[in-house]
Amino acid sequence: MNDSTRNPVRRLADLETPALVLDQDRMQQNIARMRTSLARFDVVFRPHVKTSKSIQVARSTLGQASGPITVSTLKEAEYFAVDGFTDILYAVGIVPGKFDHVIRLRRQGVRLTLILDSLEMAQALCDKGRQENMRFDVMIEIDSDGHRSGVLPDSPELLEIGRCLVAGGQHLAGVITHAGNSYNCRSIPAIRQMAQQERDAAVGCAERLRAAGIACPAVSIGSTPTAMFADNLDGVSEVRAGVFVFGDLVMAGLGVCRQQDIALSVLTTVIGHQKEKGWIITDAGWMAMSRDRGTSRQPQDQGYGLVCDLGGELLPDLLMVDANQEHGVIAHRSGDPAQTPDLPIGAMLRILPNHACATGAQHSRYHVVKRESSDILEVWERFRGW
Repeated sequence: MNDSTRNPVRRLADLETPALVLDQDRMQQNIARMRTSLARFDVVFRPHVKTSKSIQVARSTLGQASGPITVSTLKEAEYFAVDGFTDILYAVGIVPGKFDHVIRLRRQGVRLTLILDSLEMAQALCDKGRQENMRFDVMIEIDSDGHRSGVLPDSPELLEIGRCLVAGGQHLAGVITHAGNSYNCRSIPAIRQMAQQERDAAVGCAERLRAAGIACPAVSIGSTPTAMFADNLDGVSEVRAGVFVFGDLVMAGLGVCRQQDIALSVLTTVIGHQKEKGWIITDAGWMAMSRDRGTSRQPQDQGYGLVCDLGGELLPDLLMVDANQEHGVIAHRSGDPAQTPDLPIGAMLRILPNHACATGAQHSRYHVVKRESSDILEVWERFRGW
């Protein structure tokens, strides 16, 4: 698989829209900030590559050709393994229908770690391991904040799962949690408190297992907000984070990044107007931006995204207020038609996304530029699907 698709230097204005744009300078700045934050602690950084789904971005994040990564699909694991990423954590609960796929990857030399949160699944995995003469690497998922899945920290099932895996000949690699509820915090102190809660829950579960005589080598935690603002990672082995690499409007609304740090945008073209309504119509609808409206739950709703000029500079109080499948509607935040700028048909704009993972998933490649530049340096592949 090629590192990149070399591209004759041309301007963004030469592209057919909509198209995905990646500001390399902003991305590198975001990566450096996260690495500096985590350098205070004795932890392994295992970035989540579901955000970028890109070899080039992953290498930029790790600062090397390969390294430990987190994936959210087995297709991601396949894609990255081809390019030498073989230390992979599959951070979605395993189910029997995926056992054979996991086995194929492991027999190809991928050190693939699985997660689960039920005694039922632990027993099923042990049965499969015996049938295939295979010892799986497994982490028990912990629910540290009531956000999603996982075993409650004080649940008896934690020890039951651990004993089942060990007795079944499997390798209990450790415990894992994700403080997804950090996305609902409303202040940096609240994020710091959530980070402590995340750490305490995971480390506490590891200590419970060890006290019961069950080896628990690793403690894996992470979300972009808590990874950025954690004060104490004692007892933590590794940290995972993903969306930090690009940033987005939800992260900006949390104070995790600034709007001007967001590295990802969607290039679009003005195709019409409804001047009496103060609308600018573009060719980037929700198929280009995604339907994610994560900022609608924050103090300031950013619609479907904030509007920048072709060079990536924000246009004050201009946002994408509505979206159809292939049409976007841009208007002034005030709703006053007189405040909407007169942008001619054919003008090109860049829209900052609410959720970088969701917007990226709509596209198959990045058009890589430098800050405030419209020259395309390279085109990087990203893949889609499961």
